[in-house]
Amino acid sequence: MTGRRARSPLQRVQRQSRELRAQVEALRGEGADAAVGRRAALRQRCFQLQKLVDENINTLHSLKKADEPAPVGNYNQRKEEEEKLLLKLSQQLQKFCHILDQDNVATNDTVSEGRQKDPQREDKVKEEAESADDNGESSEEGESEETDEEDEDKLLDDPDVKECIAVGNFNAQQDGDLTFTVHNEDEENQEESDEHIEVVDETADGTEIRKRTDSHWSAVRKAITESDTVEILATMGAVPTGFRLSTLSQLLEEGNQFRASYFLQPKLTPSQLAFKDLVWDSEKNTICPIPTRVSLIVTLCSCKTIPLPAASIQVLSRHVRLCLFDGNRVLSNIHTVRATWQPKNPQMWTFSPRVTGILPSLLDGDCFVRSNSLSSDIGLLLELGITYIRNSTGERRELSCGWAFQKLFTSDGMPVPSKMYELLLNGGTPYERGVEVDPSLSRRAGSGVFHQLISLKKQPVLVVKLRSLSTQSKDILNLLPETLIGSMCYIHLLIFYRQILGDALLRDRINMQSAELICNPILATFPQLVDQPDLMDALRSAWADRERTLKRSEKRDREFLKSVFILVYHDSAFPLLRSTLLPSYKWAEEESEASRWRVIADFLRKSQEKDGALQSLLSAENTHTAFDISELAYDFLGETRKNNPTV
Repeated sequence: MTGRRARSPLQRVQRQSRELRAQVEALRGEGADAAVGRRAALRQRCFQLQKLVDENINTLHSLKKADEPAPVGNYNQRKEEEEKLLLKLSQQLQKFCHILDQDNVATNDTVSEGRQKDPQREDKVKEEAESADDNGESSEEGESEETDEEDEDKLLDDPDVKECIAVGNFNAQQDGDLTFTVHNEDEENQEESDEHIEVVDETADGTEIRKRTDSHWSAVRKAITESDTVEILATMGAVPTGFRLSTLSQLLEEGNQFRASYFLQPKLTPSQLAFKDLVWDSEKNTICPIPTRVSLIVTLCSCKTIPLPAASIQVLSRHVRLCLFDGNRVLSNIHTVRATWQPKNPQMWTFSPRVTGILPSLLDGDCFVRSNSLSSDIGLLLELGITYIRNSTGERRELSCGWAFQKLFTSDGMPVPSKMYELLLNGGTPYERGVEVDPSLSRRAGSGVFHQLISLKKQPVLVVKLRSLSTQSKDILNLLPETLIGSMCYIHLLIFYRQILGDALLRDRINMQSAELICNPILATFPQLVDQPDLMDALRSAWADRERTLKRSEKRDREFLKSVFILVYHDSAFPLLRSTLLPSYKWAEEESEASRWRVIADFLRKSQEKDGALQSLLSAENTHTAFDISELAYDFLGETRKNNPTV
């Protein structure tokens, strides 16, 4: 009888993972009824298993597809799914150690106070362990280990196993579960059916997901490892099971790579000797318009039937975060639009179609979108989110209430039609497939066609409108950076900045090879405003007041307008940036936002009354932070975006 062939490197890691999972389940089972004297030994075993799990994760990270002795279908996804399983095991071990530590503290307190062991404490530990088991996988494997390995070997060796359509959906419900698609939901039938299906490696709309970059996958990994909060809330019935920690907000927290301030800086060519999206037109004495492959206006209209969180959660903000996405990478800055809602219909979110006057730019549902990416899968990723405080604990987080993806090009490379789109929302993260925002809606629906139609109407929907550009609008947008998403209400301010940037970098530099700092307060500080919407509103308001006083002939003089804009900037936004009276910008904190706007409004009023900010700046009532050279010095070489294919 022929002996079994050696396992591949990936199979060895998977084999080790299964053994670790069995040991973790056995450990947790022993811990439920363990005597106090054995807790130290169990804790030591917990630490040892944690070390083994970490070692297996490191081994998994070092694997390469080229090391496999035979072709393996969907190799990268298999690695990622294995990593999810190991992260779940690590999470379970941390929970178990925490339970042991809590029990140890309680026991020590009991001994020190001279009391006997409380039987209710043992029951509580047992309940916690059983609760942890309820959130993990069942210990029953459904088949013998050898049969399981044989099925896995067949699957890995089958050259026909690629990416195809599955026949049904199963959404992960417990720790350790994988989201997969088969007829039956029990683990035994899943393993038996694996040979007959192929995993769909794509987003909900069919866009293929290629290998993920570390910066993006770290946000997804964070959503997995920190999923306790969402699971607890879902178990309590506070939120639907399809809610997740917001992927896009986590990317924003990782640094400035996905902020508008980063994309506002000029981009260098591959040689890094010239600017790619900032070119001078010597005939017109201004920057050249640069057409891009993607150039359109997206209007957020409304969100319908969005599930409500329970009363135990206080919602601080309802909003939509949007960006350009190719199924794998975020290709632009992440732009945020806040929604409004009425108490009589809280499941309906609305947006301002056109922000004018004193309305905040944060409410502007009209967004311009620009990109020169050649990706055939490029589209808009729109993530609905809520920022909340949990009343019982004071915990503050941001949850995704669902996401949608709208491709911008058809399969033959043509732009999609400009029209209204009703986008069904998906649950989970943008890297998960087949997750519903609120699975209870489907469960309550009957099997008949009529009931299914009724259920479909109750599904969460985001309504957006894609608008084509007029010739005038194209000319305006073409003066912006090559890649950027922003609000239409302050597009004229961005263009002023770009024109001043072109003057400083392309017209006024005596030596084009010089990389010296440029003394220009606007260039040094304007990008900071774009990340603080209320300061952009301050500049927008001040400019609107000044523009109303200009003559028609002055409005046609580009150089004159720039000079006036510089004066307005120095009298409004620039002093506010360094004012100690202005609280730090904090997202979705009503008290902070109101306090900031009171300071801003008061400063703008005094500046207008005194015909400038000089008197206010010299007043003893106003104080400013200590002077820093960065207020005036623009380091264009340090700020410019290098040629990076991911952005």
